[in-house]
Amino acid sequence: MGISRWILPVLIMGCVLSFIHNESAAQGAATTHNLMPVPASLRFNSGRLAITPSFTIAVKGAIAVKGHSDARLLAAIDRMARRLEARAGLTFARGLASDAAAATLVIQSQSAGKAIPAVDEDESYSLEVSNSQAVMNAPTVVGALRGLETFLQLLSGGADGYYIPAVSIQDKPRFPWRGLMIDIGRHWQPMEVIKRNLDGMAAVKLNVLHLHITDDQGFRIESKKYPKLHQLGSDGNYYTQAEMREIIEYARMRGIRVVPEFDMPGHTTSWFVGYPELASKPGPYQIERRWGVFGPVMDPTNEQLYKLLDGFIGEMAALFPDAYMHIGGDEVEAEDWKENPKIQAFIQEKGLKDNHGLQAYFNQRLSKILIKHGKRMIGWDEILHPDLPKDIVVQSWRGPQSLAEAAKKGFTGILSNGYYIDLIEPAWRHYLNDPIPENTTLTPEEQRLILGGEATMWSEWVSPETIDSRIWPRTAAIAERFWSPREVKDVDDMYRRLAVVRVQLEDVGLLHKKNPEAMLRRLAGDLSGDEYVVETIKKLVDVIEPVKGYKRGSMQKATQFTPLTRLADVARPDSDAARELAKATTGLLYVDSGDRGDRVDRVSAMLTSWGYAGHSLPSIIEQSPIMDEALPLAKDLEEISEIGLEGIKYLNQRNAPSDEWRASRIARLEAAAIPKAAVEFAIIQPIKELVIAAAEQEKRKMMSAEEWKKHVKSLAAEKKKQ
Repeated sequence: MGISRWILPVLIMGCVLSFIHNESAAQGAATTHNLMPVPASLRFNSGRLAITPSFTIAVKGAIAVKGHSDARLLAAIDRMARRLEARAGLTFARGLASDAAAATLVIQSQSAGKAIPAVDEDESYSLEVSNSQAVMNAPTVVGALRGLETFLQLLSGGADGYYIPAVSIQDKPRFPWRGLMIDIGRHWQPMEVIKRNLDGMAAVKLNVLHLHITDDQGFRIESKKYPKLHQLGSDGNYYTQAEMREIIEYARMRGIRVVPEFDMPGHTTSWFVGYPELASKPGPYQIERRWGVFGPVMDPTNEQLYKLLDGFIGEMAALFPDAYMHIGGDEVEAEDWKENPKIQAFIQEKGLKDNHGLQAYFNQRLSKILIKHGKRMIGWDEILHPDLPKDIVVQSWRGPQSLAEAAKKGFTGILSNGYYIDLIEPAWRHYLNDPIPENTTLTPEEQRLILGGEATMWSEWVSPETIDSRIWPRTAAIAERFWSPREVKDVDDMYRRLAVVRVQLEDVGLLHKKNPEAMLRRLAGDLSGDEYVVETIKKLVDVIEPVKGYKRGSMQKATQFTPLTRLADVARPDSDAARELAKATTGLLYVDSGDRGDRVDRVSAMLTSWGYAGHSLPSIIEQSPIMDEALPLAKDLEEISEIGLEGIKYLNQRNAPSDEWRASRIARLEAAAIPKAAVEFAIIQPIKELVIAAAEQEKRKMMSAEEWKKHVKSLAAEKKKQ
């Protein structure tokens, strides 16, 4: 394709994109609110509370009456006020106002709440905003912390300055357990990563940080009783106990619990580097550098194992104040047990039937140790066994059905299946996944056993540089699912609000937008100073996503030492550009009212821009070897964009193309859809619909708008399936 064919469309692209931006801005101004999570009860009233340099905050209630204010509340007020200042560009007086009647915001909290955050913490609050004052009521300080985040999200701007709309909110979470799991065992995550993500969690009202601390690839906590665990099992990358206390306190100040996970009896290679005698096979052992499920497993018949676990768990119980301790229990490879005659004899002697029975025996012993040290057990699905105490918590990676079965047996549980954010699924898929679906067969009593859920950030394919872009902003949508009523599930509105929250999350120091942009410039190499080059690469990155599920491991071999700096690491989950193309294409193909010419221009502008980028990329790639893997993607991008433009041309001419054209274009789109460089195009489907609509346009006259839409989409889906 010659470069000249792109020049004219590119010249008009600027004004078309300006139209898109202005239209979007107008739509944004008309929206009701940008709150995420949506409160349990929300009513907007007439009027607004002006935010001016005279903004002040006062504290009332039982806390103030006792002559002091809770340190958590004071710190949260200060954080909120500083963020409010930054957004409004104003300077407020420091400290609390002495006259509550004259304060802009009055916070009434009846108690400090629990000294150690707990699963039964009262996080409710109410907020009443009028023209003259905002009043927040909360039974506990943690409830006030949640209300402060809502107050900040309510900030709006207009011709007369910034304001909080008059509103009446009564809010409380739907589920008491709303978590984020971060795997620090496989890829080490330093303290600054954990702290900034705790701030992000607080901003969207998550309340549990689950740290996956040990795995085959690393033992990440200092043990003073058994120092070889961290000295030999971590490459020096571990938290000292003082550092972990700092994290726990940082979380507590934000009303967030920290639940530690020490995975056992499997996923334990790093334990055996220092203590090989705990394993079911003799050593020596080395830290595992690859990803997967590995054979080394603890020996449940070894009494010395329980002696060490008693000492270690006692030490960790003193460090982690939360009532729960996670023991993993997942993916136990039994080959080492099967090949050990002593272990097999033990199974027979104890009447354990099989290896699953042996794991249950181990968990029963472990449960008694946890109880001894004042902890309740939580583990993955595999720990479920009728002989375990009913107060254990089952964390389900298998799915809602597995979670429901546990509840029917009287066990409490939380759901993580459907919230595996490391699998790069779009936000809408997580958003519509519910710990208690509408069609549940659980009784109301059984439903109360479902405590909530956790998003899980497994770290095989993330580094400290990329982890934020994998967690955020999608986890904000998950946080809404855990907090807001089940009926709040409008996907389009979720994405509208998520676009705002994504930017606001930068206020707390998250790097989900900043780091990918820096990584993109790195891909440009010596050309990174040329903004045109960077923007051209960005156009490719905008329309691709990392492959989903576990595909990347089969496409790219990696170890713990592999740099995560390639195209798949820069590409982000849930492409905004693809969603915008799908929306614009829907308007072009399936909406009869309005100015069709504007919709044609919108889709054409996007396709033209991407096609020109695809054409320009090869010369850039020649000078940046790390981009070599993108060469076939550049060709794909140019050609699939041209196919979309051809489809629009046929539609405009009201002239159906030949069957040969249709077949060849669909085949080319299918070829482009095959993942390359561990990424995949996110824009294939709407372009395929353009092709189908162009080829089938004669049938449009005989169908209603809805029939036509179903017809085109079903044919496009059939082709994709084939």
